Amino acid sequence: MPAEPIIRVEHFTAGYEGNVLMRDINFTVNRGEVFVILGGSGSGKSTLMKHMIGLYEPMAGAVYIDGDDIVTSEGDARRAILKKIGVMYQSGALFGSMTLLENVRLPLEEYTSLDDDAIDLVAQMKLKLVGLDAFSGHMPSEISGGMQKRAAIARAMALDPTILFLDEPSAGLDPITSAELDLLILRLARSLHITFVIVTHELASIYAVADRVIMLDKRTKGIIAEGDPKVLRDTSDNPWVRQFFRREAAPDTIAETA
Repeated sequence: MPAEPIIRVEHFTAGYEGNVLMRDINFTVNRGEVFVILGGSGSGKSTLMKHMIGLYEPMAGAVYIDGDDIVTSEGDARRAILKKIGVMYQSGALFGSMTLLENVRLPLEEYTSLDDDAIDLVAQMKLKLVGLDAFSGHMPSEISGGMQKRAAIARAMALDPTILFLDEPSAGLDPITSAELDLLILRLARSLHITFVIVTHELASIYAVADRVIMLDKRTKGIIAEGDPKVLRDTSDNPWVRQFFRREAAPDTIAETA
């Protein structure tokens, strides 16, 4: 059975103040896959994600979420699209004055008509999914960075989205905590059939979780590689792509430091 796209990005151009970061790019994200957006510094990874979740409007093109264009949608139609997605920002972005339970409750209070007991139950269930049900009364400052990331994922899942966007989830984490987060992402993707779109440049995480990747390039302002990261590492005919996936310095850089 052919893969079913849940996200389609078509003829997409974006930038700031007339400065184009990416031009006329096209790709799809298939339902249920873990999809990674990667590239060198300044290639526009996080910028692309912010456009995909509707924070910014592109210079041109469309972003279809489950068939509906988030770029042109307005009012109730736009809110219906946004309810299908959850977002975890790089820092976690938890409210420091609220407990973990209160943080996860927020989207439920804002977007549902559930009573307080039901909201507490759902929020506690989301924290249990990420292994934090025993810490529901803790403040973000009282838990580790890895636990803060997991709590942010629980909040992103509060409204049962079909797509989760994660911006640099492993940033600032030690290798063991990062590996544990990778396992959590895989478990949630497989058990709940959530589609993940992840922005990262952490190679260990990319190899651990990605079903498919796209690589952005600031020089060409486009996508220079797409596919299984291990296949790209071993078979890409683009030397810069191979260097990236093999974590190799460019030959001229080696010569300069010799």
